[in-house]
Amino acid sequence: MTFLALDVGNTRLKWAQYDSAQPGAKLLGHGAVFLENIDRLADEDWRDLPAPTHMLGCIVAGEAIRRRVEEQMEMWDVTPHWAVSSAAEAGMINGYDHPTRLGADRWVAMIGAHARMRKQFPTPQPMVVVMVGTAVTVEAIDASGKFLGGLILPGHGIMLRALESGTAGLRVPTGDVCEFPTNTSDALTSGGTYAIAGAVERMVQHVRQHCSAEPVCMMTGGAGWKMAPSMSVQFELVDTLIFDGLLEIAQRRLERFGL
Repeated sequence: MTFLALDVGNTRLKWAQYDSAQPGAKLLGHGAVFLENIDRLADEDWRDLPAPTHMLGCIVAGEAIRRRVEEQMEMWDVTPHWAVSSAAEAGMINGYDHPTRLGADRWVAMIGAHARMRKQFPTPQPMVVVMVGTAVTVEAIDASGKFLGGLILPGHGIMLRALESGTAGLRVPTGDVCEFPTNTSDALTSGGTYAIAGAVERMVQHVRQHCSAEPVCMMTGGAGWKMAPSMSVQFELVDTLIFDGLLEIAQRRLERFGL
């Protein structure tokens, strides 16, 4: 049996193929393409892949993108399945006011992070889970696995484009992150980076006070590595949180429903 996991974000589609649909499965192959290149997957990236037996994906890019992805999968005899947010799954409880309105990527990443925490610590710990991509999300989870709530803020690119479009004569070349910027490029890059870092630090404070314990912090997303040098709180950078979450969900669904 082989299992195909898909993470379709606002900018890129990331895929990974495993030898089974369970946590700890062996990775057989992986890759990523920008959304504008989805229509070439069957002829290029996926051309030589063994046909997956099962598939589970996480998508936030919308219905039109989903249909294009499924068209590329028609070369295989596999039924597409997509993760959606629910009131509870894989040991997590969804505390959102309307659980089904929580972004699927946020929910799946939290499931992956919570499962990873349970393997690393002898007793359950509260958590802060950060995704740094086109948008940035900062999630709080208590030690029982309940999602308490989270923050959403613009990613680096959106922040810089907003400043460029809303400020006369301002252009946004790439700068460096520094404590005391003395040119506009460094000031813009540093401002965006420290805004994200500040949101993470504030959420860590909230969880620490609410749970009376120091939270375990995990960060994921394509731009997570950019934040690493600028964080003042200890965290683990994990590229695969969404894939980890999909494996957790897939195992349980296969056991109960055949996926």
